[in-house]
Amino acid sequence: MSSNSARLQAIAEAAIHTTVEAFGYEESPSGEVFGANVFNLDVMEKMLSKATYKKVKAIIKDGADFDASIADEVASAMKTWAMERGATHYSHVFYPLTGRMAQKHDSFFSPSGSGVISEMSGDSLIQQEPDGSSFPGGGLRATHEARGYTAWDITSNAYLLDNANGTTLCIPTSFISWTGESMDFKTPLLRAQAAMGAQAERVLVALGNENVANVSASAGPEQEYFLVDRAFYNLRPDLMLAGRTLFGAASAKGQEFDDHYFGVVHDRVQAFMFDFEREAYKLGIPVTTRHNEVAPGQYEVAPVYQSANQAADNQQLVMQLLLSTAEKHDFACLLHEKPFAGVNGSGKHLNFSIGNATQGNLLDPGDTPHSNTQFLVFCAGIINGVFKNSKMLRAAIATANNDHRLGANEAPPAIISIFLGKQLSDVMAQIKAGDITGSLSAGTLDLGVASLPDLPAHAGDRNRTSPFAFTGNKFEFRAVGSSQTINGPLTLLNALMAESFDAIATALEGGAEPMAVVKGILDECDTILFEGDGYSEAWHNEAAERGLPNLRTSADALPEWGSEAMVALMAKYDIMQEAETHARMEVFLEQYNMQINVESNLVVEMAKTIIYPAASRYMSELAGTAAAMQAAGVDADTSVLSEVASVTKAMMAAVAELEAMKAEEADGPVAEARHAADAILPKMLEIREAADTLEGLVADDLWPLPTYQEMLFIR
Repeated sequence: MSSNSARLQAIAEAAIHTTVEAFGYEESPSGEVFGANVFNLDVMEKMLSKATYKKVKAIIKDGADFDASIADEVASAMKTWAMERGATHYSHVFYPLTGRMAQKHDSFFSPSGSGVISEMSGDSLIQQEPDGSSFPGGGLRATHEARGYTAWDITSNAYLLDNANGTTLCIPTSFISWTGESMDFKTPLLRAQAAMGAQAERVLVALGNENVANVSASAGPEQEYFLVDRAFYNLRPDLMLAGRTLFGAASAKGQEFDDHYFGVVHDRVQAFMFDFEREAYKLGIPVTTRHNEVAPGQYEVAPVYQSANQAADNQQLVMQLLLSTAEKHDFACLLHEKPFAGVNGSGKHLNFSIGNATQGNLLDPGDTPHSNTQFLVFCAGIINGVFKNSKMLRAAIATANNDHRLGANEAPPAIISIFLGKQLSDVMAQIKAGDITGSLSAGTLDLGVASLPDLPAHAGDRNRTSPFAFTGNKFEFRAVGSSQTINGPLTLLNALMAESFDAIATALEGGAEPMAVVKGILDECDTILFEGDGYSEAWHNEAAERGLPNLRTSADALPEWGSEAMVALMAKYDIMQEAETHARMEVFLEQYNMQINVESNLVVEMAKTIIYPAASRYMSELAGTAAAMQAAGVDADTSVLSEVASVTKAMMAAVAELEAMKAEEADGPVAEARHAADAILPKMLEIREAADTLEGLVADDLWPLPTYQEMLFIR
């Protein structure tokens, strides 16, 4: 089948896929399904002895030290619970620096003299031994140094993953090397959360609180994604291998009508959403919001808050469930930050807060934030931390994928700034002036229709162009990429809060007045506060005048992982030692360089083997037609033929230049990333522009690649 025939066949297949099928779920309320596959505290309370359950709860809820004596009883109960639900294997699930989940499966059944026996000991629950050298390690482990360990994380729920042919018990774990360094995303997050909690508790005590429970972070990450019919996806090597379209002319209609955002969800997409949500509910993932996003074919799902560590683990499951559920519905789910040029990309807005059982949400301003000293102290602490560590925060969201999104129409710029909103900005201005008189009150909107209710209006608006915004009782880190794990950004957020709260607690313990501490922070850090349009060129100029860093690309930002400031911060609170921090710089730079290398390989391959042949066939067809017309004595217009020939020649010349650039050797990963950002990516874009021009010239029946119009609009 020719490539153009394959594309036309894919269009026909996509039309068939629009039929919505039921998946035969049992009729049971969502409330009964929720958490059905989770080994949580409620299950443990029923299955464990009172003494063991009390110890487990203290570890999870109060941050008590791990007690290995509980392991055998928990392992036995966990195995019984899982096997009663059809599980045959258990797996330590861990989160290596690839950014995705990894699993090592072991059977519950072991051979014995009389057949098989089922077993899972406390020792095997606590620790397993996966390969420690075959995952990204940034030099922490050499190829011949293979030993690594996974360690049970009791604070994140074990769960069952169902498959059509069986069930597996999954146990979240940390992943460390034989020499003790963290080789994952979970371990640093757990350490950073503990450090932040300890310093926040010091602040609470210094503010006069006598009963202070364990302070922890919570998170609720929103997930944006695209759905494309799998028939189209299978004909796009760039989507399959790079996650984004490296070629593709704009559709005649895009998102300019704003008619997709919050629009009626297509039946086929809604069937996918129902299916995904049911699987998420079974795993105790509290997804609540679903809707069409701005771009055609783009959607969002959002959960309510959970503990940050549990939310991070669940976010990994959300991504996996989106991918696997999409396949069942003949979709491909695209998690890339910018799968389609010219339309909105996808982010993962990371909402987070901090709090405890005794003081509640420490970022809740109440109705009168000007008099809420505790809130103002913690809010100022976060402002201080973000201001002093903005380069590191930018590094935490630096990937090749996210570079295509940051600063575009749907995403905040790479400049880290903080939006507080009208009410809180006014309070902070009063504090700086030394004359606190009150807080702006929330208003009421009279809709002018007797049958419609008056609506309470918030005291401040929201700002979607801000990378770091206060949104009522939490902050929202909007710059996180849609394909990223949230562990890295959460680790940085907790680390910078730990340092800032440490300084505040020390000042308060030394006799400083709370509002004087807040004023001092604002006097030093207020240049990071910005309420305006983060997309505007004027802001970029103003930010430069304020001295705010603008690390535009990952090549600029990723070296910050090896900076003295990053190393010092992580070591100070025992989150990561210098070798662990430097290892992450090496790994993330390597991932950046590999991603660009894969994409540039694809550009060369697709230009040579897909686009050039299509253009050549069309030129041959045009030339034949022109020759026939001239033979018949009819003047032939060869302008299209000349234009196609000229653009094709320019494209192939640029391909040759790209190949020469790729052959150049760089002196180390930093230089390689710089070369990729400054030379390789611009040349790839030059080739794309030529190819996209050809898409608008070559006859449609000869064009081999599914188009934007087809991928974005056929449902």
